[in-house]
Amino acid sequence: MRAFHGQMSDNQPIRRTLAEKQKQLRDLRETLATMKSHTSPALRESVQKRIRQLESEVSAAPALKAGEQRNTPRPSGTDRPRSPRRRPERSI
Repeated sequence: MRAFHGQMSDNQPIRRTLAEKQKQLRDLRETLATMKSHTSPALRESVQKRIRQLESEVSAAPALKAGEQRNTPRPSGTDRPRSPRRRPERSI
C-alpha cells in the first residue's frame, strides 16, 4: 500500500513546537535526575546529548522567530483558514 504525501510513514522527522520542546526538555532532565547509579553510561550519555540538543534549539528559537517576523511582513487580508488536505481516493 502506498503512502500519500504527509503521512507519518514518509520517514520524516517529527516537527515540534517550542512548548513541546520545552516539555520534552523538562521530562529528560527529570529522567536524568532519577536514573539509578547502575544505569549504563551509554544511556546516560544519550540522554545528556539530547538535553544539549534541545537546549540549543530552545535558546535559538526566540531569535529565529524574531528574525522571521522582521524578514517576512504579512500583508493583511491573506489570513484565511486553510482547508485540510484531502486523501486521494483509491480504486479497488
